[in-house]
Amino acid sequence: MTPQPEATERTLKFTHKREAVLAAAAELFNQRGVKGATLADVAASVGLVKNSVTYYYRKKEDLATACFLRAVEVHHAFIARAAAEPTVAARVATLFGQLAQRLAAIEAGTQPALILFHDLRALPQPMVEQVFAAYTEMFRRVRDLLRGPETAGLSREALNARGHLLLSTLNSLRNSVQRHEPHEYGRIAERAADIALRGIAGPAAAWQDSGAEQAWVLDSAADMAPGSFLRSATELINELGYKGASVTRIAERLQLTKGAFYARHEAKDDLVTLCFAHTFAIVRKALGLAQAAPGSAWDQLCLATRGLVLFQRSAAGPLLRLTAISALPDPVHRARILDETNRLTERMTSLVVEGVMQGSVRPLDASLAAQIALNGINAAAELHRWSPSAAAGNVAALYARPLLQGLLQSD
Repeated sequence: MTPQPEATERTLKFTHKREAVLAAAAELFNQRGVKGATLADVAASVGLVKNSVTYYYRKKEDLATACFLRAVEVHHAFIARAAAEPTVAARVATLFGQLAQRLAAIEAGTQPALILFHDLRALPQPMVEQVFAAYTEMFRRVRDLLRGPETAGLSREALNARGHLLLSTLNSLRNSVQRHEPHEYGRIAERAADIALRGIAGPAAAWQDSGAEQAWVLDSAADMAPGSFLRSATELINELGYKGASVTRIAERLQLTKGAFYARHEAKDDLVTLCFAHTFAIVRKALGLAQAAPGSAWDQLCLATRGLVLFQRSAAGPLLRLTAISALPDPVHRARILDETNRLTERMTSLVVEGVMQGSVRPLDASLAAQIALNGINAAAELHRWSPSAAAGNVAALYARPLLQGLLQSD
């Protein structure tokens, strides 16, 4: 039976409006977090009333789930095109290039926004299970892009760790390109792919495990005092996002009443501020100890990176995921935290620049290299999800080394 013109028009209108709702929701979720945005916010951004949005998605969580699944679907298309390339290097370059093209189109308004993946665990059950299953399949496909003669000697754990590095670097590309004009996105993506694949080491630079970072990480465990508050809040924010890590959940994890929590902290924001301050202090301490150590800038970068990755996998960790910044409700507070992040990035950039001037780091985009290194260090908080055996004894070789020497570095 041939569809009536009226029915076809209604279907097209429904699809068009649903796509507009998805695009608006993705943008708002990126700005405010899944817990922070509301259906009313989404409706207002597309000129609808809330009841009109519920015609397409009954609950906000249904809408967020659809946004995540759409983003996974788009990435699957990128991965499929990349998988057709003959070498690991060509696949990774193609993958990054396609995302850069999409980001430029989003900036130009010719493609709808894509939701960021960092707030995925803010979804309730069963949505989070559905979306995380889709994300896990995406991870597997990204990891498989690394399979080839160049990586034939890698263990499954090593390949998984590098798959996590690759996907984390890809996810961070959006932040890396934001400082540039959209027509430059492709060039930045080329540089990012090259750094991810080949690392930053100069021709004569060698990887060395000094062991000095072990003592530093043990000493840093004392920095967690009062300890359990900072650790529990950090873990929950990493798992559930800023909005998802409620005072009730933090208190429950600590086996405290809400009253006992508020006796120590006036508000959740005060505790979150302490978590950020602690993370920044740990990164600053690692960089300071590394820069005071003998050796080249490359040696110092290795020392700081090994120490911070090891800290992530130690009892003193994890560091707070910096993706939590986007969901902070106070714009002044958010700007202050972002300034602090940028200062630490500049400090890492200066160390990379010193290495380039010495020759211990190869000529490259120093700012981008620093961003990729810090993102990889930050992403180590979730390494256990993909490489469960990653621990103090092997995490430097398994993860920190390919972060600085590249995904194509032999095992």
